[in-house]
Amino acid sequence: MPGLFTVHDQSAYPAPSAVYNWRVYALAFSAAMGSSMFGYDSAFIGGAMSLPAFKTKFGLSATSGNSLAALKANIVSTFQAGCFFGAILCYPLSERLGRRIPLLICGLIFNLGVILQLTSTGHIGMIYAGRALTGVAVGASSLIVPQYISEWSPPAIRGRLIGVFEILLQFSQVVGFWVNYGVNENIPKTSESQWLIPFALQLVPRSLLVILMFFQPESPRWLLKANRAEQAIKNLIRIRKLPESDNYIMWEVETIREQLERENELGADKSFFQKLKEAFATGNRNRLIIGMSLMMLQNLSGINALNYYSPTIFQSIGFSGTSVGLLATGVFGLVKAFGTLAFIIFGIDKLGRRRSLLIGSFGAMIAMFYLAGYSNISGSFHGKAKQDGGAYAAIVMIYLFAIFYAMSWNGVPWIFCAEWLGQFIIVYSTPYMMNNISYGTFLFFGCSLVFGSLVVMLFMPETKGLCLEEMDILFAIDGLAHNKRAKADEIIGEMRTTEAVVGQVAGKGDSDQV
Repeated sequence: MPGLFTVHDQSAYPAPSAVYNWRVYALAFSAAMGSSMFGYDSAFIGGAMSLPAFKTKFGLSATSGNSLAALKANIVSTFQAGCFFGAILCYPLSERLGRRIPLLICGLIFNLGVILQLTSTGHIGMIYAGRALTGVAVGASSLIVPQYISEWSPPAIRGRLIGVFEILLQFSQVVGFWVNYGVNENIPKTSESQWLIPFALQLVPRSLLVILMFFQPESPRWLLKANRAEQAIKNLIRIRKLPESDNYIMWEVETIREQLERENELGADKSFFQKLKEAFATGNRNRLIIGMSLMMLQNLSGINALNYYSPTIFQSIGFSGTSVGLLATGVFGLVKAFGTLAFIIFGIDKLGRRRSLLIGSFGAMIAMFYLAGYSNISGSFHGKAKQDGGAYAAIVMIYLFAIFYAMSWNGVPWIFCAEWLGQFIIVYSTPYMMNNISYGTFLFFGCSLVFGSLVVMLFMPETKGLCLEEMDILFAIDGLAHNKRAKADEIIGEMRTTEAVVGQVAGKGDSDQV
């Protein structure tokens, strides 16, 4: 595929062409199976709650209003609550056991949660418990997977490789959307299989994660930190397809060691509470705030309202019937998935993170403001909407939102961090928002996108092309975002020039001695 393996390496220390081989992509794909379940869940659960068999089995068909909103919110948000705690609890595991083994553990915990859901036999409490367990696994893996891929990625394709995380997430969403449509069309509403099949398919991606990660190597950064340099170098040789004596391998090892030494000087070996205090120190505080802000703003864009409650959303703009809602939702998933794929392959490492967020935010906010205006004028939340030109334009706006979201808030924030409290708040609140403030839900998300654009413009510097160890330089620079990258490039360039001169002098000295 043209463009997929084409690399324009403008980093401070360009990698040899051999580094950009199939092994590093296979590694990213294997780890990114951890995102596949998150994608499937965010798509299938909303549609599953609209399936007649599920509604009858778990009491959704017998309630309405805020009681129904509460039931839907609980079913969905127990997953996000689990994700929140999983993301917190995985830190000591990833520090002690590395990145690979915790991912294997996540796969096993997730499958246990799925089994609880499948054996719930109508007890909603078991659905809650099972979704909380699957959430713990997804929350932990969502933090470890981008970290693992980042620690293996050459700077020039780091965005693309972490983008594999998002690609699998999106195409798993497509599966989730269309599975619901398929079972609704082909399985009688009186059959238990109508809801059991979508729930059972959760087992597939997590099982693949366990199988594929069994064959992948541990992160070289963690191995060096654990004083296992020999294994780290061996793993680098395997994935980079370079000999041990290659200068790039030596540079990578030394760069990681220097960064680890700096971290130790800053207190990496301190207690958890001392590290927590260090996270708010100068140089780290701004990174923490930017990362958490990006994840919160991602959720405030409104995407999780569309992901989890899309059948309800389509119904609110005048398209009734379970099959119609699920069909429109399936198309939404396809648009978002292929938009994400195109952006990850051709856009993210060219446009960069900052510009992508700004362009995508502008398009997404236009779509949200249209939906707010249309819903208000048509009275769609009160069942007054007609399937006229305005309604079809609203459908188009939902799909346009998907395209612009795909190139911005969809994947870029995951490059920086993983955080779940924001998603829990939004998915829990959305049913109540739709029930009580109707069109104001879209207006709220549109205004949030405006605010997000301002945050990115003022405070988020471009990180494209920098290796992880050069981030310290970028974020140590004071001032607004648009000036930071230029200053960082200047400092890094001077450092590389100095290193080159020192290397030449050292080499000449060795020659003179010989």
